[in-house]
Amino acid sequence: MDSGGHGADGGGTGRYRLRIVGGVPGADLMRAQALRHLCFGTGAGRPGRPGGLDRDGFDARCLHLLVEEGPGGPVRATCRVLPLESGAEVGESYSARHYDLAGLARIDRPMAEIGRFCLHPGAGAGAGDVLRLMWGGIAHLVGARGVEVLFGCSSFAGTRPGDHAGALGLLAAEHLLPASLRPGRRPGVPSVPLGVLPGAGGPGAGGPDERRRALAGMPPLLRFYLALGGRVSGHAVIDRDLDTLHVLTALEVAYLPEARARALRALAARTGLAAGGRGADRGADRGADRGALARGAGCD
Repeated sequence: MDSGGHGADGGGTGRYRLRIVGGVPGADLMRAQALRHLCFGTGAGRPGRPGGLDRDGFDARCLHLLVEEGPGGPVRATCRVLPLESGAEVGESYSARHYDLAGLARIDRPMAEIGRFCLHPGAGAGAGDVLRLMWGGIAHLVGARGVEVLFGCSSFAGTRPGDHAGALGLLAAEHLLPASLRPGRRPGVPSVPLGVLPGAGGPGAGGPDERRRALAGMPPLLRFYLALGGRVSGHAVIDRDLDTLHVLTALEVAYLPEARARALRALAARTGLAAGGRGADRGADRGADRGALARGAGCD
């Protein structure tokens, strides 16, 4: 695993600017941790964390994306990215605390975990521009580091599965990872299977309006994964520490629909960050696992 000393200032869209910083403690990292604390650390009437910061031992090993409102202005979105040389290193990821990732560990290709993705609740009308910069920053890192598989926890607000029954049912019906790669449960980690909740529906349950509501109720990171062909675990973890309910999501970069891939490259170009790096080799064949994420649950 190599998080490197990457630090870069990019361009933006109008009033917003993207920056990528390393995990060295400092003002930039603290600003990201403060937004994370606002989004993850103060729910359910909890008193919050010391210093008003959400931080842990993974931060030092990650690259951190920040979207600022103007140079040095308030941070409107952030996430962290943990680059991994191959699936052999997934045990070092944050997700491995909550899921048995033995299936992903068999993938012998560069990977990256996306975590702590959050959007400031006051982003308002600018939320679309902010999210596009975030997607562009992630696309830049994918190309620069030759990442072939993205994965991470996608979090719903709150810990009551029934509040998200429609969305979880849709995930179970249409977006499961193949059984050979699907994460298993970790002993002692509370979780609930997808698709068995009251109100959870199968394909077409409730009609197109219900489907739209289910999609709208999903967090932005999860919608991003699904739009690109991502797949999810068969269970959701109840994370009372962060007051969230999350699913493990994975995406195989080489199998993006070409139109989506072009759109991501355009977003990456708009960030103003320098291109370069290894890039993803879309034609290489480095194992029988290639394409399994894209094929989904029906391949087994």
